[in-house]
Amino acid sequence: MTSPAVAYRKGAHELGEGCLAYLQPDGGWGWSNAGLVVGDGASLLVDTLFDLRLTAEMLEAFERFSLGSPIRSLVNTHANGDHCYGNQLVDGAEIIASTASAKEMTEVPPAMLAALNAAPGEIGELFRGFFGDFRFDDIVPRLPDRTFDGRLEIEVGGRVVELIEVGPAHTRGDVVVHVPDARTIFAGDVLFVGGTPIVWAGPLANWIAACDLMLGLDVETVVPGHGPVTDKDGIVAVRDYLEFVDAAATSRHASGVDAFEAARDIAREMSMSRADYVRWGEFGRLAVNVEAVYRSLEPSRQGPDVVELFRRMERLER
Repeated sequence: MTSPAVAYRKGAHELGEGCLAYLQPDGGWGWSNAGLVVGDGASLLVDTLFDLRLTAEMLEAFERFSLGSPIRSLVNTHANGDHCYGNQLVDGAEIIASTASAKEMTEVPPAMLAALNAAPGEIGELFRGFFGDFRFDDIVPRLPDRTFDGRLEIEVGGRVVELIEVGPAHTRGDVVVHVPDARTIFAGDVLFVGGTPIVWAGPLANWIAACDLMLGLDVETVVPGHGPVTDKDGIVAVRDYLEFVDAAATSRHASGVDAFEAARDIAREMSMSRADYVRWGEFGRLAVNVEAVYRSLEPSRQGPDVVELFRRMERLER
């Protein structure tokens, strides 16, 4: 699933046709990718990173490509902080996101993660295990200047770039960025390569439909939100995982099995029949994904809070 033409190393990588990817191995929690589309006299940035230090490094790496074509547009593919917390460093750019993402960005400010990382006792230890490598206490959130619903075509230095809203899926307002003349798509977190997808919003059927939509586009190069650059095989792998989890969790829900016990049971099934899924990073996200299936089957369900979800992920990986 890894593109042989693009090594999975930290830094900026040319994809051809004026498109670049910024990659952050190993693609685990918070280690997201970004992208750059260079036009004649203007460029578009796809996402910023989880804190200001990382975003500054990324902008410096892209500078030699954008020097004659400054970044005039910034698209946040969704509301998770590892794709938007660095927005304040992109001066002079119009920030664009889906309406749903713009609203969701206000709900998990950097100060919240800073407080969780600094919390005493078990909660602080838990969250530092996931996010301890990042610094959130010096971030000033910068929200989108422009929002849209559905689809939006924008012009970037003479090039057409298509923004396609595919959420709710990973989050409530996921957007993919399609560059038709380069046959390239920046998928945001509707695509993880080598890592387990996590369904914060769902339903899984929407995410599966998003994969089918991307597979229907004329693209050769696919930049995931996390992991190495891939092609359509990477999309197929994520779609197949989501279909597997959706069917397995739905079956256990019908039998009255508790959501977390269902996740543990599905993990045992995977270890015997789908070892490839077990080898993906962040395997414990299965607990969140099963909860998402149960929530879609019970619209009035009051599931566990985010702290408990992180506890379940940690327990499942142990």
